[in-house]
Amino acid sequence: MNIVFVSSEASPYCKSGGLGDVAGSLPAALSRQKNVKVSVFLPYYRSVKQSDAFEITNVCSFYVDLSWRHQYVGLYKARSKDKKLDVYFIDNDYYFDREGLYGHSDDGERFAYFSYAVLEALSRLGLDPDVIHCNDWQTALIPLLLHAKYQDKLGKAKTVFTIHNIEYQGKCDLYFLYDVLGLGNEYENTVLFDGCLNFMKSAILMSDAVTTVSETYARELCYPYYSHGLSGIITEHFFKFFGIVNGIDVNGFDPSRDSKIHKRYGITDSKEGKAENKAFLRKKLKLNDADCPLVGMVSRLVEHKGLDLVMPIMSELLSKGFQFVILGTGDQKYEDQLRYFEASHPGMLSLNLKFDQALASQIYASSDLYLMPSKSEPCGLSQLIAMRYGTVPVVHTVGGLKDTVEAYDASTGKGCGITFQSFSSGDLKDAMYRAKALYEDPEEFGKVIDNAMKYDSSWDVSCKKYLELYTKIIG
Repeated sequence: MNIVFVSSEASPYCKSGGLGDVAGSLPAALSRQKNVKVSVFLPYYRSVKQSDAFEITNVCSFYVDLSWRHQYVGLYKARSKDKKLDVYFIDNDYYFDREGLYGHSDDGERFAYFSYAVLEALSRLGLDPDVIHCNDWQTALIPLLLHAKYQDKLGKAKTVFTIHNIEYQGKCDLYFLYDVLGLGNEYENTVLFDGCLNFMKSAILMSDAVTTVSETYARELCYPYYSHGLSGIITEHFFKFFGIVNGIDVNGFDPSRDSKIHKRYGITDSKEGKAENKAFLRKKLKLNDADCPLVGMVSRLVEHKGLDLVMPIMSELLSKGFQFVILGTGDQKYEDQLRYFEASHPGMLSLNLKFDQALASQIYASSDLYLMPSKSEPCGLSQLIAMRYGTVPVVHTVGGLKDTVEAYDASTGKGCGITFQSFSSGDLKDAMYRAKALYEDPEEFGKVIDNAMKYDSSWDVSCKKYLELYTKIIG
């Protein structure tokens, strides 16, 4: 099976969030399956081009047309020892020689160009894909363009579109259909939504299958509360929706191998290992050496991550024996409130407003509890990483958090976390106190840690589901 995976980011080359993690690890995992060949296509951003970390060579060059625009395409390829995984880069300095991956006024045109360039590259390379797997709004035009412009060259290819985050849909004025895509008015109904052109709507209509990154999130998208306006379209086309939960790189996130943490450990010595890491991190961050649970958060500090639930009860939690270490950046209002709590409760909260991968690993390895009170969470990777490090997640039962964190039941000994149902500060506070009571019972808490570390968060199960889906649409 020949699979082409198209994304606007992929670790280790370029990454801004969870999409980068998934696009870095899922294609690699798929390529390890029997009789599977995978090619990944990415933009050749300035940050990648100027990096000395990667060996990338030129393949060829050609031009593509975006309506009246005749644009250069440089095609590059990363050197790899894996013969079943190729990583290609689309080069154009006008579109990609910029600071940052996104956030430019012409992002719509940039990724329309990327979509055209990928399809043209596929036809010129003769890759003849069975499946083109597209991800989020940046590649959402590919199913439409494949149908409108490349049926004669890539006609056998089926398309899968994955929604990682429906909040960003790719919206432009309708003139974009003619002036940039160069398509006629016969495609207006495909792209027009709520008075403008909508990339994601076109992908939902034109793809052979649509996936989301958890089963619960797929169902949630049928409701206006979660769908950011697209619930009607999704409900109408739900027959081709599939929820497949993400995995993580279990070799990269492994406390027995992680060189960034103070003391490596496995499931057999997690108690001692986590205790040493906790003492190290407390000393490093000048936190009190108190007999209380350390609560970790590695998160963007934004509304949908549930910060509005945390702020009203933070002062009480800090006063009642919870210690926090928080890593991330986000909205000014949340940063300011957390600065106040850090100053008013010395030694009980460490606020780190930055991105620091080493510190993130140390937080996962040192914390007793990991807080994820998200308002919405398509899948979530942090809870999977936390469980891998034996840190017990406290989560709101939404999206992928519901699918991956089973509430601990003392009567059966099953479950790997603490959950709460209602999106309210009161329910969150109740969950935190239940977690603290569990922490104060070492025997029971040890069972939860063991369950969490035994949870299979590898890509193996998800890979099989993706291959089953590819096989189904290929027929």
